[in-house]
Amino acid sequence: MRPLLLDLFCGVGGASRGYQLAGFHVLGIDKAAQPNYCGDDFIQADALEVAHFAKLADAIHASPPCQHHTTLAKGNNNNQDDHLDLIDPTRALLVASGKPYVIENVVSAPIHNPLLLCGEMFGLDVIRHRLFESNVFLWQPQHKPHRGLVRGYRHGKRYDGPYFPVYGTGGDKGSLEQWRAAMGMDWAKTKPEIAEAIPPAYTQYIGEQLLAHVSSEVA
Repeated sequence: MRPLLLDLFCGVGGASRGYQLAGFHVLGIDKAAQPNYCGDDFIQADALEVAHFAKLADAIHASPPCQHHTTLAKGNNNNQDDHLDLIDPTRALLVASGKPYVIENVVSAPIHNPLLLCGEMFGLDVIRHRLFESNVFLWQPQHKPHRGLVRGYRHGKRYDGPYFPVYGTGGDKGSLEQWRAAMGMDWAKTKPEIAEAIPPAYTQYIGEQLLAHVSSEVA
């Protein structure tokens, strides 16, 4: 039997797929229905009210909503307070569980002692910098130089480049098929699903280390 990992705030399952590839059985939990979820099992529930499920898990991943900490919310939009900040309550839940855990969020989020991952580290056509906090030691891979620019329109000028901007809808950001290929999410059906996800390559990398830790604990 594969060890059980809970993926909290799972969305369509970008993180879940990576943990599956690493060798976990993944149970996704999300407040919204996720008909296109790719994990092994799914429960529609508030991710912060699942302490009873945490007791059954071997490890837990959480991707609390990032909008509160995005540069856009802090900057031009100035609507940071319109979005919930769930990182602290999520961390409290995971610490209380006593299980190996990972918290993922954007670069500007208050993540403790983070691991930074970038699409270029995995040969992807997205940059998608993300931070990962864990109570398990995770190796930081070398941050490779970017191969060029992110494609699309900025300030009225179009830029070409090898990377797709996986957010929003305008500005020549690429097709659904291009986004699916760039992120490694061939099961996703819509751009908003992909825009809210992280590439499975990230959590496969983390999951292989997490699985080794879980296996050593059992042994």
